[in-house]
Amino acid sequence: MATTGKTADRARPTYFPTLAAERLDIALCRASSAVARAADAHAAAEGLGVGQHLVLRMLDAVGPCSQQALSEELRIDRSVMVSVCDDLERAGHVRRERNPADRRSYAVTITDSGRRRLAAAQASIPAFLDDAFHALTDDERDRLGAILAKLLETGTPR
Repeated sequence: MATTGKTADRARPTYFPTLAAERLDIALCRASSAVARAADAHAAAEGLGVGQHLVLRMLDAVGPCSQQALSEELRIDRSVMVSVCDDLERAGHVRRERNPADRRSYAVTITDSGRRRLAAAQASIPAFLDDAFHALTDDERDRLGAILAKLLETGTPR
């Protein structure tokens, strides 16, 4: 007797773990997408987008930067960076001023309001990371961070 597709689907073993073990690129893409969705949901609940948080964090750490430098360092598309900076400026978290080193460009600077907003957002990050990476031990999280840093340092694959 023939089985319906739905019954056959339920009876099949899960294939994705095998695929992920064989294809690290697929596993990394799917894991990245899952973490990105969780980060977006967390950011929405906090009222500060992921890109906005990253921009505020970089400006706080390194000082005024051009939008181009922010875009390149944070790996955020230039067109997206414009809207991220527009939103932050509208909220009073950054200001754009002529870049004294290059009058053709603008330097983006974090404001006191931006520093307060960043501090509030940063306070919720440890709990978010614990939740997002709950399946990993602290040692595994450290190793994953080191491996990802190594992959990102080398740029694109050969």
